[in-house]
Amino acid sequence: MKINVTKLHDKAILPEYQTVGAAAADIHACLDAPMTLMPMERRIIPTGLAMAIPEGYEVQIRARSGLSIKHGIALVNGMGTIDSDYRGEVGVLVINLGQDAFTIEPGMRIAQMVLSKYEHIAWQQVDSLDETARGAGGYGSTGIKEV
Repeated sequence: MKINVTKLHDKAILPEYQTVGAAAADIHACLDAPMTLMPMERRIIPTGLAMAIPEGYEVQIRARSGLSIKHGIALVNGMGTIDSDYRGEVGVLVINLGQDAFTIEPGMRIAQMVLSKYEHIAWQQVDSLDETARGAGGYGSTGIKEV
């Protein structure tokens, strides 16, 4: 599938797949100078890109696992969604959950994105739901399996 993308800044870098089997493409920080995030600080990191996502699809923005485990860099909202009707600059909402300051360099791979198909739901109110073995068993109701 092809997605139309516009570079809003000269320094913007198109998303890149790092391996043939990668499901997600890395997104780069479009910065004029390094940006330092202090512990628990939140920022929007610009990408310098805008895209035309086809109707019926979204782009999911996800944290990079290496940045998360090594430095505590995560997404403020867990996972971001870029809707098909949004045409503005894509920004990455990051937080430094680590104990040390972290510097984001211009062009650094800061997050990753996945194109995902979705459907709108037609909600149907009913008086009761069908029964299952789990029923209303909530958090932790399926137990912990010992290995």
